[in-house]
Amino acid sequence: MWTEGMMDGYEYWVKHYEEGSSYGIDEGRISKLSIRKNGVELYGYDRGLDHDELDADGKAVYAKLLKMFN
Repeated sequence: MWTEGMMDGYEYWVKHYEEGSSYGIDEGRISKLSIRKNGVELYGYDRGLDHDELDADGKAVYAKLLKMFN
């Protein structure tokens, strides 16, 4: 299932499942995650980490998304 939205000025797209997987973040339910600000992707995960350029505020958004979906 895909979920997208805005949180604290960041856009996010997350693909999550009912159960965790070895492809998920920390073997959790999120298999794909993109976090962007002003159209620039700062975090990308697609069955593995692509890149992480999050600042402190972005890391807080990341933590909230993990709590919600992982």
